[in-house]
Amino acid sequence: MREMLSPTSAIIGMGLIEDVALITDGRFSGGSRGAVIGHVSPEAAEGGLIAVVQDGDLVEIDFENRRLNLLIEEKELERRYAKLKKFKVKEAVGVLQRYSFLVQSASSGAILRKD
Repeated sequence: MREMLSPTSAIIGMGLIEDVALITDGRFSGGSRGAVIGHVSPEAAEGGLIAVVQDGDLVEIDFENRRLNLLIEEKELERRYAKLKKFKVKEAVGVLQRYSFLVQSASSGAILRKD
């Protein structure tokens, strides 16, 4: 789970802090500020909604219900999911390899699977 301080710093540096929301399945440190939403789950690698968002899409942020809504037609959403390629773990060795194959989603605590 990547740390998002660099992207938030870039948004601030470009003067867009009032105009941009950063939505990610990554994590934020205490140094981030602005409209930032992290730990989105299911993650893009698991086929979560953020995996099919494209440039120019409108995303509704429903803070009260803790939901993201992609404002596209249902048929288009189905088409995008049909084209989505299964995420493949990059080569890793040792503990990182074990972690990449066995870790659960962040919504489950990002702990190792027991099965």
